[in-house]
Amino acid sequence: MAFAAAVVIVPLGVLFFLSGLVVNLIQAVCFVLIRPLSKNTYRRINRAVAELLWLELVWLVDWWAGVKIQLYTDSETFKLMGKDKTYVSRIQFTCLVKYERSGCLGSTLAVMKKSSKLLPVIGWSMWFSEYLFLERSWAKDENTLKAGLQRLRDFPRPFWLALFVEGTRFTQAKLLAAQEYAASAGIPVPRNVLIPRTKGFVTAVSHMRTFVPAIYDVTVAIPKTSPAPTMIRLFKGQPSVVHVHLKRHLMKDLPETDDAVAQWCRDAFVAKDKLLDKHVAEDSFGEQLQDTGRPVKSLLVVVSWAILLIFGAMKLFQWSSLLSSWKGLTFSAVALAIVMVLMQILIQFSQSERSTPAKVAPGKPKNGGETSGTREDKRQ
Repeated sequence: MAFAAAVVIVPLGVLFFLSGLVVNLIQAVCFVLIRPLSKNTYRRINRAVAELLWLELVWLVDWWAGVKIQLYTDSETFKLMGKDKTYVSRIQFTCLVKYERSGCLGSTLAVMKKSSKLLPVIGWSMWFSEYLFLERSWAKDENTLKAGLQRLRDFPRPFWLALFVEGTRFTQAKLLAAQEYAASAGIPVPRNVLIPRTKGFVTAVSHMRTFVPAIYDVTVAIPKTSPAPTMIRLFKGQPSVVHVHLKRHLMKDLPETDDAVAQWCRDAFVAKDKLLDKHVAEDSFGEQLQDTGRPVKSLLVVVSWAILLIFGAMKLFQWSSLLSSWKGLTFSAVALAIVMVLMQILIQFSQSERSTPAKVAPGKPKNGGETSGTREDKRQ
């Protein structure tokens, strides 16, 4: 981490991790004391508490870095965002802003790889919020996924459940492997995306069909004139532009059988690949552009956290004389070093090239036509 970047990242890291530990502590207390008595009450409280953490990331995107997120969708879909329990077939970091706009940020869930829950602050908050953690081995994950989806049946508020249908993040090396597989299997060769792994998607649809009314297909792309919003750029306050295409599918319109749902998913990703071809050619998704604005809620939350933590730190220093002794100075230096290490871990975790492919090769479709999820023209 370069010195200039560290000067910016360390203060933000201190703010994020200290406030995050407070959030984790509140979540833990509620988990122990309230959840055994009332799961719904716990979920309602946790929704509000978790939002205090995720709004800091929204602030980072929205206000600190000034990332401009342009949402392409029809007016009806835009109005319905956040009003129903929803299954989302793709999630990106910058889509946290979209969830915040929909009013479901605190009750946004995701299917994540198991190691994610070990991430300090973020991973712990995900665990308390009932994210679904998988090992990316279907033999181990099938029952875990089914049980997790079943627990959402009585979720008390509208929620978004997000899933990477591809099972891994995009890199050029993975795209090349997907193209080689597609060519050998005699299926459409993807140009912009990977190949979807449909087992998880089919399981989600079959278990959530009765209580989730819609699937939102999210596609993310970066205009040619804009750099990708990497974590380093975000922390440095460097702006980007992100195009998000949103398409709503009614759950009742999906086929009934598992094989047909799997083929529907493949066909949807073939269409997604063509949509990204259009974006490459036109630098736009070409549909109605919705004004998402830039709400001040995340700004107010970050300012409030900053005031509380600065006040608390001043009182701590006055009480303990922490900076007036070598022992105190050493303790402070070690604490800052730990924050730098944790921020480095967070940054590396966000990098696509450091992700690992899913363990199980995608099954060969019966009717042809596989592709996969969201692409950015300039990858993170």
